[in-house]
Amino acid sequence: CLIKDFENRPSVTHLLEHPFIRQAHGREMAHQKQLADLIQAQQQLGSVAKTRHERIHTRRPYRVDASDKYCADDDLVNLEVLDEDTIIHQLQKRYADLQIYTYVGDILIALNPFQNLSIYSPQFSKLYHGVKRSSNPPHIFASADAAYQGMITFNKDQCIIISGESGAGKTESAHLIVQHLTFLGKASNRALREKILQVNPLVEAFGNACTAINDNSSRFGKYLEMMFTPTGAVMGAKISEYLLEKSRVIQQAVGEKNFHIFYYIYAGLYHQKKLFEYKLPEKNPPRYIDNDTGRVMYDIISKESYGTQFEAIQHCFRIIGFTDEEVHSVYRILAGILNTGNIEFAAISSQHQTDKSEVPNAEALDNAAALLSIGSEELQEALTSHCVVTRGETIIRTNTVDKATDVRDAMSKALYGRLFSWIVNRINTLLQPDKNICNAESGMNVGILDIFGFENFTRNSFEQLCINIANEQIQFYFNQHIFALEQMEYQNEGIDAPMVDYEDNRPLLDTFLQKPMDKFEDNLRCKYFWRPKGVELCFGIQHYAGKVLYDANGFLEKNRDTLPADIVVVLRTSENRLLQQLFSSPLTKTGNLAQTRARVTAASRSLPPQLSAGRIKVSPCDSSCLYYSLMDLLSKMVIGQPHFVRCIKPNDNREALKFSRERVLVQLRYTGILETINIRRQGYSHRILFDEFVRRYYYIAFKAHETPLPSQESCVAILQKAKLDKWALGRTKVFLKYYHVEQLNLFLREVIGRVVIMQAYTKGWLGARRYKKFKEKRINSAVAIQSAWRGYDARRKFKDIKNRRTDAALHIQAVFRGYLARKNYARMKNSISYSTDTESISFTSSLSCEEKGQKSSSSPSPAELDFLDKQTSKNSDDASATLVLLENSVQTKELEHLSQSESVARHPSSCPRRSQEIQGSENCLEQKLKVPRRRCQQPKVLNSPEDNVYYNQLNGTLEYQGSKRKPRKLG
Repeated sequence: CLIKDFENRPSVTHLLEHPFIRQAHGREMAHQKQLADLIQAQQQLGSVAKTRHERIHTRRPYRVDASDKYCADDDLVNLEVLDEDTIIHQLQKRYADLQIYTYVGDILIALNPFQNLSIYSPQFSKLYHGVKRSSNPPHIFASADAAYQGMITFNKDQCIIISGESGAGKTESAHLIVQHLTFLGKASNRALREKILQVNPLVEAFGNACTAINDNSSRFGKYLEMMFTPTGAVMGAKISEYLLEKSRVIQQAVGEKNFHIFYYIYAGLYHQKKLFEYKLPEKNPPRYIDNDTGRVMYDIISKESYGTQFEAIQHCFRIIGFTDEEVHSVYRILAGILNTGNIEFAAISSQHQTDKSEVPNAEALDNAAALLSIGSEELQEALTSHCVVTRGETIIRTNTVDKATDVRDAMSKALYGRLFSWIVNRINTLLQPDKNICNAESGMNVGILDIFGFENFTRNSFEQLCINIANEQIQFYFNQHIFALEQMEYQNEGIDAPMVDYEDNRPLLDTFLQKPMDKFEDNLRCKYFWRPKGVELCFGIQHYAGKVLYDANGFLEKNRDTLPADIVVVLRTSENRLLQQLFSSPLTKTGNLAQTRARVTAASRSLPPQLSAGRIKVSPCDSSCLYYSLMDLLSKMVIGQPHFVRCIKPNDNREALKFSRERVLVQLRYTGILETINIRRQGYSHRILFDEFVRRYYYIAFKAHETPLPSQESCVAILQKAKLDKWALGRTKVFLKYYHVEQLNLFLREVIGRVVIMQAYTKGWLGARRYKKFKEKRINSAVAIQSAWRGYDARRKFKDIKNRRTDAALHIQAVFRGYLARKNYARMKNSISYSTDTESISFTSSLSCEEKGQKSSSSPSPAELDFLDKQTSKNSDDASATLVLLENSVQTKELEHLSQSESVARHPSSCPRRSQEIQGSENCLEQKLKVPRRRCQQPKVLNSPEDNVYYNQLNGTLEYQGSKRKPRKLG
C-alpha cells in the first residue's frame, strides 16, 4: 500500500491474498483482546497520547494539560451564562494559567502577560498553518493564519486591526503577526523576508518613546501592508505613517523621554568615541533629551541596552539596504537637531528697536550649522528675523526671544518629522515588489494597523486629544463593521435576528472632524463635552473609553505648526544632499513627505526670502492633518476583510500574573466585548451574495464541468452537502455564523484535495508515458549521435594513420635517395677521374698533331669536376638526381672512349689522325697537369666534334646556371 507508483501498487484482491491478511482471518476477536491488553499496559506505564480531530498533539506547553481536547472555554461565545462576572472570571482563570489569548467568535482578546513566553517559536508557527482553528488553543498566530488563508481562498485583501490602551501590547502583537505572515508567505528570496522583519525595529526606534505608562509607546500610527503573490508568497511591503508626535522632540512631560533614537545614537557614538565628530558634549546632555533627574548621561553611558540597540539599528539599516552615506547623513541631522536645541537667545535693545534678539553664545549655533552644512550667519539671521512682503515692499522684522525660540523649535520639529517621513519612504522604495516576479496590481495585501492607544494622563494636551480622536475613529469602524452594517443587512434581507444595542460614537467624531455649520457654542452643546467649574483653559470630553480632562494651554501654537519660509530657504542651501531633499519635496495633506522627489535647481535654493516666501508651502495645521490622516487610513482599511485583535492591559503597574478585575472590566465595557459576544452568538457575521457563494463553493455539491445558477436552490444544495446548520437565506445573500466559513473552507479544501490527487495520478501517468516516449527518442538520438561520432572518429584516425604513413614513406625515400646520391656521387667521382685522364691524353695529342701552335686553354674533364662541385654545394636536393644522370652519361662516355681506344690500338693504321691525337695527348698531358687551373674554367676552343657533343650533353643534363652564351660551333 505504500508503493507510490500506482501501476505497481497492488489491488484489493491482491492485498486480501497477502499472508499477513490471510493469517488474521477468523481471529478478529483474539486480535482485539490483544490490542486492548496492550493499550491497558501502556496506560499503566503512563505513556498514552490522545488523538483528536485526526491530529496527534504531543506538545502544548502553555496548557496545564497538554493532552486536553478542544476546550469550550477557548471561545467566550460558548459560555452558558453570559454576563460580566462570568467573562471576567473566565479571563482571570485563563490568565493565571498563562492562557493569554481567548476567542470571542472570530475576534481575539489578548491579555498582556508582561513577561516573555516561549510560545512564538517556529515550531508553533508550524502548528498554526492552514489548520482548523479549534485544532489548537487560541493564539495570535491563528489570527494571522486566518487572514492569510482568507486572502488565498477568497482572493481578497485582508486587514488586521490591533486596538487597545497604551501599554496593552499592541506593538508586540504586530511584531508577532508580521513574523507569522512572513513564515506563511515564504518566498525564494530570503533577503526580502529578513528586510521585512527588520522594518518594525527600525521604524519604532524613530517613532516610539518612553511614556509614564509604557516604556515602548508608539507615538505615531503605522499601517503596514505586506504584499503577496497570487500563490501566497510574500513579495514586498509598504508602510504608511500617520500623526507623528513631533512636539516630543522639543519637550517631554515629567517622567517621559524623547524618541528612542536620540538615546541610541548618543550611546553608540559615545562607545565609538565619535561624540566630538558630531559636536555632542560628553558631560552635559543636550536640552532636548535632558530632564529633571540629572541621570540622562549616566543612563546613556551605563545602560548596555542603549548601546545594544544602536548596533541593532545599524544592522537594520544595513539589512534593509541603506547606504553608508545615507546613514551618516541621518546621524548628522539627528546630531544637528540636538545642537539646535542648545541655541539660546538674549534680548538686546537699540535706539529704534527694543524687541530684538541675538545669539550670545555662538558655539551651539556654529555646531548646528556645521552639522547641517549651512552657513552660521544665514542660520542666525533666519532665527532672529523674518521677512514680510507688504504692498510689493519687503520688510525685514526682528524676532523677540520667544519668537526666535519658537522658530528654533519649529525648525527642529520640521527636521525630525521630514527625516522620519524620508526613512519611511526609503524603506518603501527598498521593499517594493520586484516587477520581474509579479506585478503589484495582481498581488494581494494583508494590512496590519498598529496605532497609539487611548491615553489619559494627569495632564492631557493637544497630543492626547489627537491620539484619542484617532482611537475614536478605530472604535467607530469596529462598531460599524460588527454591529451597524450587520443589523442593517438583517433588515434589508428580511432575516429574523435579534437587535443588539451598542454605544455609537459618531456624534463625537462629527464634533471634531466635520465642518462646523453653527456657532462655536452650538457645536459644543452636546453630551460629550463638559467644562469643569473653577478651572480656566480646561475642557472635558466623554470618550468611548471614559472621561478625559484636557489642558488647552498651547493648543493654538501646536495646531498651527508653522515653519517660517526663511528657515526653509536656508536649509535648501545645505551642502547635504539628504537635507536638500527633505526641504525640496512637497508635503502631502497628511503632513508627510511626498514619495516623489521634486526637482530643485541651484537658483531655487538660493532664492531670497522676499521672492520665495510666496511659493513655499509650510506644514499644514495639525487638525487638517488629523482629518486627512484618518480618512486615508479608513480608505485603506475598508478595502480588506477585517480581523480584530483586542489588547487588554491586566494592570497599570506592568506586573506579571497580576489581574485587576476592575481595570479589565473597564476595558471590556468600553470596547463592547459583552455586546460583541451577544451579536456573535445570535447573529451572522458573514453575509455572502448568492453569486459569490455559488462561485466559491460549487465544487462541494456540483461537478467541475457543471455551471449551477446563483440561486437559493444551489446555495441550499451546497449547505446541505456540507452538513451545516443554523444558517439563513436572505433575498440575495447567504447568512452564516462566524464558524461556518471555516468549516466550508475546510470541506472545500478536502474536495479540492481529492481532485488534486486524481489530477496528480493522471498527470503522473501522462508524464510517465511522455517520459517513456522521450526516453526512447533520447536513446535513438543517442545511438545516432554515437554512430555519427564513431564514423567521424574512425575517419579522423584513418586520416591520421594515412598522413603518418605518407610522412614515413617520404622520410624513408628521402633517406634512401640521400644514400643513393652519396653512393653514386662517390662512384661518379672515381669514374670521372679516370675518364678525365684518358680524355686529356686524347685532347692533348689531337691539339699537338693537327693544330700545332694553338694553345689549349683547358680540358673538359676539370671543368666538369669544377662545375659538379659548384652545383653540389649550391643545391644538395638536386644533386642526387643530377648525379644519377651524370653517372649514366659518364658511363656511356667511358664506353665510347674505351671502344674507340681499343679500336685504335688494334688498328693504328686505319686512323692515323686518332693515333696522333693519342700520342699528342700523352705529350700535352704532362704539360697540362703542371699548369694550375681555375675553378669552373671552361675551354675557350672546342677542337673536335666529340668534345662539342659531350659538352652539350653535359650542359643540358646539369642545367648549367652560369653564362647564357652558347658555345661556339667550330670545325
